[in-house]
Amino acid sequence: MKIGIVCYPTFGGSGVVATELGLGLADKGHDVHFITYKRPVRLTSFHPNVYFHEVAAMDYPLFEYTPYETSLASKMVDVVRYEKLDLLHVHYAIPHAAVAFMAKQILKSYGINIPVVTTLHGTDITLVGNDHSFAPVVEFSINASDGVTAVSDQLRDETNKTFKINKEIKVIYNFIDFSRFRKINKDHFKKAIAPDGEKVLVHISNFRKVKRVEDVIHVFEKVSKKIKSKLLMIGDGPERKHMEELCRTLHLCDEIRFLGKQEAVEELLAVSDLFLLPSENESFGLAALEAMACEVPVISSNAGGLPEVNINGVTGYMCDVGDVEGMASKCIELLSDDESLSVFRKNAYLQAKRFDITEILPQYEDYYKQIIQQVNL
Repeated sequence: MKIGIVCYPTFGGSGVVATELGLGLADKGHDVHFITYKRPVRLTSFHPNVYFHEVAAMDYPLFEYTPYETSLASKMVDVVRYEKLDLLHVHYAIPHAAVAFMAKQILKSYGINIPVVTTLHGTDITLVGNDHSFAPVVEFSINASDGVTAVSDQLRDETNKTFKINKEIKVIYNFIDFSRFRKINKDHFKKAIAPDGEKVLVHISNFRKVKRVEDVIHVFEKVSKKIKSKLLMIGDGPERKHMEELCRTLHLCDEIRFLGKQEAVEELLAVSDLFLLPSENESFGLAALEAMACEVPVISSNAGGLPEVNINGVTGYMCDVGDVEGMASKCIELLSDDESLSVFRKNAYLQAKRFDITEILPQYEDYYKQIIQQVNL
């Protein structure tokens, strides 16, 4: 198949999933065309079946805001026509599903009926979709798509509760590439981070309020009083400055390292003992799954789709959103018992194997074929 993938080319979960999906499809012999405003962050090397089409938005004095959606629609039409794509797969409802509808209508004037699959990732429903100014567009775009997938049962149910959806939403979970995310020996690396044998806790996110990054700091403060430990804060975003100030206030600057955005997060996960994810909402929890693949147990909230990934008392622990005391207590419990920690590590890995890319890719391939067949009837 010749597949066009439209996504945000950022460190966020939707962009990462879209890129990894495209690379996996390319490895299976499909031609994959990424259409976005810059090269996706995980599209780092040449692949004979992967193509990148950059969307250049017009910078014209007439426009107060750059008309990216118009440029994207034009690029989608161009790529479908001249690369003879079989299907467009757009990730995130706003603006990509809406733009795909526009491109689909334009392509019909050329005698082309391109199938469009939209994947919902979370905040396009729980945050953007709940904004009344966007809600009609989100609902229409989902219903106008030929196929719709969601990354968790919880997100599917939330979408159906929030909007009037007139078609089935198929759940296809996010996935993990075990050729990259796996436990590897990085003892020399851990020695540099924790020279005195401290336990290493880690958090990865885009540092938005919904991630409750402040809870991560407060959990660690309580843990560090009981157990010698270090905290790695990976990522960047609007809350980072506030978190750095909080660390200074709590006198934890020597124990917490802000590492910014990292390409090789698997190397940092390889030296970690626990992963913290106290989010207010997570449609799936891809960062947690990546940690589990590297045999790192997860201490998380029980929000959104996290219970579908992190099994309480087996692969880690879950607490109510905002329960800093509970999360800290579970961290201390696990870090104080090496034998239990070892069992949880193995359990985390086994749970992550359920989401192996080799299990998920065929589901997308079958779904693509189903949608193409429906459109061509």
